[in-house]
Amino acid sequence: MPILNYTTKVAVSKTVAEIQGCLVAHGATAVLCEYGDAGEIIALSFKIRVGEQDISFRLPNDWRPVAAILEQNKKVPRYLCNQEQALRVSWRIIKDWVEAQMALVAVRMVKTEQVFLPYVITGDGQTLYERFEKSPQLLLGK
Repeated sequence: MPILNYTTKVAVSKTVAEIQGCLVAHGATAVLCEYGDAGEIIALSFKIRVGEQDISFRLPNDWRPVAAILEQNKKVPRYLCNQEQALRVSWRIIKDWVEAQMALVAVRMVKTEQVFLPYVITGDGQTLYERFEKSPQLLLGK
């Protein structure tokens, strides 16, 4: 079975705007697009106020695994197996995920900071997950 959104024709800029709108509707006070060397959007950073403090988060987007999955799946038409489509698909998947997480926040099953905790930007500019990935023992106390 092909991956979610594999046939999307929605431009990355439209999808990113939808993600930004969702984040702002749920309390984001700032949203920033980060661009790669080729001018593609590679991450969205945003701030949300938690108590008396602004917390920054970064949602990365690595389209390369998506491109590989599209390419490997013989049910995906070959004209959809390219970087541009992988970027569209990857951002649509992130949009769907953000909307689902914000639905959980809206019904108070979770808090925003709880959902996005791995994506908190730490003092050294890395996300909490990136720090964990490099040194899991630091966070796990082992």
